[in-house]
Amino acid sequence: MDKSELIRSHGHILGLRDINLDIAAGSLQVIMGLSGSGKSTLLRHINRLIEPTAGRLIVNGTNVLELDEKALIEFRRKNTAMVFQKFGLLPHRTILQNAVYGLELQKVAKARRIDVATYWLERVGLKGFEQKYPHELSGGMQQRVGLARALCVDAPILLMDEAYSALDPLIRVEMQDVLIEIQQEIRKTIVFITHDLDEALKLGDRIAVLRDGELVQQGTVDEIVMTPADDYIRRFVHEVNRGRVVRVDAAMAVGAISGTGVTVAIDDTLQDAARKIAASKADSADVVGAGGNVIGSVSLRQIVCTMIPNNQKSEESYVQAIDHH
Repeated sequence: MDKSELIRSHGHILGLRDINLDIAAGSLQVIMGLSGSGKSTLLRHINRLIEPTAGRLIVNGTNVLELDEKALIEFRRKNTAMVFQKFGLLPHRTILQNAVYGLELQKVAKARRIDVATYWLERVGLKGFEQKYPHELSGGMQQRVGLARALCVDAPILLMDEAYSALDPLIRVEMQDVLIEIQQEIRKTIVFITHDLDEALKLGDRIAVLRDGELVQQGTVDEIVMTPADDYIRRFVHEVNRGRVVRVDAAMAVGAISGTGVTVAIDDTLQDAARKIAASKADSADVVGAGGNVIGSVSLRQIVCTMIPNNQKSEESYVQAIDHH
C-alpha cells in the first residue's frame, strides 16, 4: 500500500520503501525531493541514527546494521562526519574549540588537533576567527565552522543534511563553491540532502530523487534533466536552463569531424561550448575527450536543439535561440 493508505489503515508513517542505491567512493551523491519524501531519513540510516526495519547497509564490505554498540560508536567516529542544517555548534566553546571537538573524541594529541583545525578553518575562510564564539558569527560563517569540524576528523564519508538551506541565497552559493573546491582536493564520499534543484544540479555527480519514501529516479545530471523517468521528475526539471548544466556530449555526433579546427571539451556545458564556437565565427567544433583525442563533433544547431525542452526543434526555435544567446 502507498503512504496515505498506510497511515489511514494502520496509523503508521512510511519512511522509506525498497530503496536500492549504490554510491561510488569519492563521489558527491545528492539526494533530493520535496518535504516528507524521506531524504533526511535515508541519510540518517547511513550512520544508524535511524534503524531500518529490513535491509542491508554496506560500507566497504561491512554491513553497518550488524555492528554492536561499541563498533557502531567507532564507525561513527572514524568513518562518517555530519554537517547539520542548524549548525549544531556548542555555544560555550570558541570556534577553534568547536572545530577540534571530533578530534577530541578520537583522542588525538592536542597539538595535532589544533594544527588540523586551524588548517581547515583557514580553508573554509575563517582565519582570524578562531577565538570568537558562535554568537559572534553570521549564519554563513557558523555553517563554515560546521563544515570545518566535519572535515577535521578526516572521515571518508561526509553526510550533509540540508546544510545550506537556512542560508541567504548569496551565502548559499558561496558555500556551494567552497564545497566544490574542497571536494576537488579531498575526494570524500559526500551524501548531500537538498530540496533545491539548482543546488542538486550544481553539486551532484549523481542525483537520486525520492517521492513518498520511494526512489523515483537516480542518475547523472544529464540523465535526470534530459530523460526524466516520469511526470513528477519532468515537472521538477521543466524550467531548468539546460545550457548551464548539460554537458556537450549530450548533443555531439560521435565519431564525426567538424573540419573547422575549433575544439571544445567533452565536459564543457552546452552554454560554454556555444560561446567558444560563436567566438570562433564557426558553426561547429570537434569534441575532445579526457584523453585529448577527438571523439566527435557538435554544431550550434545541435547545441540549441538540445537546450530546447520537449524536443521543440523547429527552425523557428533554433533561430530565436541563436538570436537570444
